[in-house]
Amino acid sequence: MRLRCCGAKIAEGVVVRRSHRIYHALMLPEFSSVNPATERVIATYPLHDAGDIDRRVELAAKGFTAWSTTTVEQRCARVSALAESLRRRKIELARLMATEMGKPVVAGEGEIEKCAVACEYFANNAGRFLEPQFIPTDATQSYVRFDPLGPILAIMPWNFPFWQAFRAAVPAMAAGNTIVLKHALNVCGCAIAIEEIFAEAGGPDGLLVQVRCGNSVAERLVEHRLIRGVTLTGSERAGRAVAAAAGRSLKKCVLELGGSDPFIVLPGADIPAVARAAAAARCTNSGQSCIAAKRFIVDRSIAVPFTQALADAMRALVVGDPLDRNTVLGPLARLDLLENLHGQVERSVAAGAWLVCGGTRASRAGFYYDVTVLTDVRPGMAAFDEETFGPVAAVIAADGLEDSIALANRSGFGLGASVWSADTQLAEQAAARLDCGNVFINGAVKSDPRLPFGGVKNSGFGRELSGYGVCEFANVKTVWVGEAVR
Repeated sequence: MRLRCCGAKIAEGVVVRRSHRIYHALMLPEFSSVNPATERVIATYPLHDAGDIDRRVELAAKGFTAWSTTTVEQRCARVSALAESLRRRKIELARLMATEMGKPVVAGEGEIEKCAVACEYFANNAGRFLEPQFIPTDATQSYVRFDPLGPILAIMPWNFPFWQAFRAAVPAMAAGNTIVLKHALNVCGCAIAIEEIFAEAGGPDGLLVQVRCGNSVAERLVEHRLIRGVTLTGSERAGRAVAAAAGRSLKKCVLELGGSDPFIVLPGADIPAVARAAAAARCTNSGQSCIAAKRFIVDRSIAVPFTQALADAMRALVVGDPLDRNTVLGPLARLDLLENLHGQVERSVAAGAWLVCGGTRASRAGFYYDVTVLTDVRPGMAAFDEETFGPVAAVIAADGLEDSIALANRSGFGLGASVWSADTQLAEQAAARLDCGNVFINGAVKSDPRLPFGGVKNSGFGRELSGYGVCEFANVKTVWVGEAVR
C-alpha cells in the first residue's frame, strides 16, 4: 500500500509580518507556506515525525527489493511514463511553483518541459550507460557491471523545485535505486506533486517517497541504516554537514553546492548582444540560481560601455506577478533571502563598490528586490567573495586575459564559468585554465541531461546527469571468470 501524502491545511489570507525563516520549522510540528508575491500564508503542512520517517524509508527499502530486480528496459519504460505525467500536469505544476516560491509561470512551464526531456533522454540512453564493460585480462572473461545500491536520500532545494529533484532522482532510479526525497520546506506542495508523479508512472510502492522534516533531522537521516547514499543540492553549510554525516557512516555522497560564476567578457565581443545575454544569465529564476552569472569580469577597455548596457538590459526586464505570463522577474522566495541579499549590497557599497542602479527593496507587496548593478567590485567585498542569490550583478574590471582568469579563479566556488569572445580558440584556451566544473563559451552556463554537471572546490563534488550521473550511485562491480572446474 502506498503511503499517501498528508494534506495541507489551507490558511489563505494570513499575512506574514516577520522574516519567514526555514529553521523555525525545526521547532514546530508543522510548516506554513508563504506566497512570496503576496506575503500571505497559502497552506500549512504537518511535518513527519520519527515514526513517519522510518515508515517511509522502510517503504523505499522494500520498493528497492522489487525495483532492483527489474530489467533496465522495464525501468526505462517507467522513466518514460514520468515524462508523460509531467507534460499532462505542466500548467498546474507551473502555477504551483509560482505560488510557493515565486517562479514566473512561463519559466515554470519551461522547467517542467526540461524535466520531461531529461526523462526521455535517460529512458533512451540508460541501457547503454549501464551495459557491462568487457575488459580483456588473464581470465576467460572479465567485465565490469553496474548494480544499484539501495535507497538514496535526495536533499533538494527550493529554487528549481522540480528540475533539481528530477535531475538527481531519475538517473539514480534508472540505475535501479529508489529515492527518499527530503525537499525544502517552502516547496512542500511541489514535493507532494513529485511523489504523486512517480506513483502515476507505475513501478513498486516506495519508488520515490518524500519526507517533510527540518535540516537537523535530514542530517541524521543520512545515517539511517537503510539509506545507502545521499545526494544534496544546497549551501556550503548544508554540504559540509551532510558530507560529515555521510563520512561517519561511510556512504557515497554527491554534493552540488553554491556558485559565484564568472562571466568573462574579452575585447572584440559584441557589447550590446553580450550585455543582453549577461542580464538574462544573471536574472534567470530572479537571480536565484547556483549557476547564474554573478561576477562580470570585463576587460577594462570595454568595462564602461558594458556596464551601462548591462544596467539598461536588466532594467528592461519585466517585473511583476509570477502568475502573469508577461513577467520575467518575480519575487525572491523568502523574506530572509531578500534581507541577506540587501545586506550583501550594503556591505559591498560600504567597502567601495559603486551602485549603478537598484540597491533597494522594491516598493510593492511581496519579496521583490530591484535589479542592481555594482561596479568597482574587488576581492574582499561581499559581492565578489560570497554567493549573491538575487538580481544583483557585480562588474569587475580586468587588465587583460591573464588578469581575467586570475580574478575568475580567485573564489572559493568552482561551479561554472562563461567566456565571451570573438576568438573562440582563445576562449577555449582560457577554459582549460578556469578552476570549475563547467565552462560555456559564448553561451550562458546551463545544465543539460547529455552532459555531466557539478563543481569543484566549495561548489561540491561528484557529477549529475549524463552517463556519469547514472553511475554515481551504482556499485561498479568487477566480475572475473576463470576456466570451468571439472
